[in-house]
Amino acid sequence: SPWPLVAALGGLSLTFGGVLFMHNYEGGGELLCLGVITILYVMFTWWRDIIREALFEGQHTIAVQQGLRMGMILFIVSEVMFFFAFFWAFFTSSISPVFNIGGVWPPTHIVAISPWGLPFVNTILLLSSGASVTWAHHAIVAGFKKEAMIGLYVTLMFAVAFTAMQAFEYSSAPFSMSDGVYGSVFYMATGFHGFHVIIGTIFLAICTIRLY
Repeated sequence: SPWPLVAALGGLSLTFGGVLFMHNYEGGGELLCLGVITILYVMFTWWRDIIREALFEGQHTIAVQQGLRMGMILFIVSEVMFFFAFFWAFFTSSISPVFNIGGVWPPTHIVAISPWGLPFVNTILLLSSGASVTWAHHAIVAGFKKEAMIGLYVTLMFAVAFTAMQAFEYSSAPFSMSDGVYGSVFYMATGFHGFHVIIGTIFLAICTIRLY
């Protein structure tokens, strides 16, 4: 399959283009767009090939299914490590704040977002989406198509609502990413998490269309 190599080149273009674009280098934006388009194209073609292999060619034997499951488990482990780094940065900075941010956490010039406002609503939305997608999964396994469709629709609704809430939270936040370690850690952790939610929404939308 050519898609792992094309996806790797797309990822390379995406990261290099992103860095060059952020530092206002000429051609950075074009390279970033090329990376995004390449990744989206690979997502479409790779999924298409997997569907063909599974549905029409019967190549998803028990061994292949076990390989796919193991790949997903290893991917989730890598994701845990990825976010562990952000939590490490947060706890290092918050448990032992340095003198140049005032020796306190949050830093002296930061007005923190209350955890009982939008973050609490978003947490409820996320937990609810986990419950509804589990319901959809069990319905698919049991062969109840109608219930599975309802479960997936509800999950997608929660996911879109979460993304909209996070966009609103960002637009009304009293600090930016350049506001020291607090802003950096907040936007990196919540931003990458939001990005994962968007990718998951696309995945589930594809599953919903296929089930329909």
